[in-house]
Amino acid sequence: MRKVILLIILVLAAAGFIYGYNYIFHFINNPYVNTVEPSPAENRIAISEPPLDKYSRIIGLLGLPRNNSKLDLPGLFKQSQDSVVQITSIRGTEASDTGNRLGSGFAYDTNRHIVTNQHVVGGNNLLDVTFSDGTIYRARLIGSDPFTDIAVLYVPKVPTNKLMPLPLGNSTSVRVGEQVAAIGNPFGLSGSLSEGVISGLGRLLPSNANSSSRYSIPDVIQTDAPINPGNSGGPLLDMKGEVIGMTSAIFSNTGEFSGVGLAISSDTMKKVIPLLIANGTYAHPWLGISGTNMTPELASALGLKDPRGFLVIDVVPGSPAAKAGILGGDQIVSINGQQIPLGGDVILRIGDTPVRKIDDVLAYLERYKTIGETTNLLVLRGGQETNVILKLTARPNSISQ
Repeated sequence: MRKVILLIILVLAAAGFIYGYNYIFHFINNPYVNTVEPSPAENRIAISEPPLDKYSRIIGLLGLPRNNSKLDLPGLFKQSQDSVVQITSIRGTEASDTGNRLGSGFAYDTNRHIVTNQHVVGGNNLLDVTFSDGTIYRARLIGSDPFTDIAVLYVPKVPTNKLMPLPLGNSTSVRVGEQVAAIGNPFGLSGSLSEGVISGLGRLLPSNANSSSRYSIPDVIQTDAPINPGNSGGPLLDMKGEVIGMTSAIFSNTGEFSGVGLAISSDTMKKVIPLLIANGTYAHPWLGISGTNMTPELASALGLKDPRGFLVIDVVPGSPAAKAGILGGDQIVSINGQQIPLGGDVILRIGDTPVRKIDDVLAYLERYKTIGETTNLLVLRGGQETNVILKLTARPNSISQ
């Protein structure tokens, strides 16, 4: 009899565990359940976190298995299509006016925030967001950052059951060759999917792709998944359905896709988006230098064995680099027909990261540093390696590195 009672107790305990386990996963996969929505006034105070990122901590604490299974392309599209929206930036007074700008975006959280590219909205406050079922809601811009081409919209009247947030993945773990998919609205064709692979990492988005400043965006993902006008602001997804990038630009001589697309990394988005929601802006740390990457010709002219590092040519007055005593060039030398000022410091390392080119400096600052912190530079000066400590301040608008 005792054995029967013990067996019944064990069965009931197992049933309770399974019920609780399924409830947790149901809550994670349906994050809008029991979500308290802030009013528009509260919206700018609370920093939102993507629900799937937040509740994955519960899974880790309980020691439960994570869902790392990969999807096929039809399954990926089915899971993600309702999260992707079309954004219309209205230049006139009506959504039907010619000259309106079209782009894509995706649901960031259940607090009615939509993420897109800054160049899609262009500072316009007259914005429409169209969901996959065709319903349209007026949105307002609450924050944007031209230095990373990220903008956040707030859609006050959208029902929360329409919001299917996409989780932000870990872009530092992706590898060249991995399969990815882009979902967006190329040429206004809503709900379009294109697939390809990651074809490059750690790219620098040229400044002419970001017309609001001369600064270049570091740590950009390159993909051969076809991206065309209208895709901007849409998600670049891995095969688990996580956002590893936001499609932003293409290299093209025609204005249409030519094999190279560029996406802002999810790790950059994780840093920038919460502060855009809270403050409307994001302050970037900077050094205040300009120069050129080392080449064999430059290394030979400087008497260096290895062509590595970044040669400082100019230092912005009053910048962190100027205050720390970083030196620019003052000796004009002709190299391959170009007049280049030599004599400045050569940056060999920032923190623990070796510097091969300026991309390494910019990526390090974006990934690991914030305003008010210090960073260490190893520079080559007069043939000797020297450590220089800088205190980082906010980058002014329309200034280089």
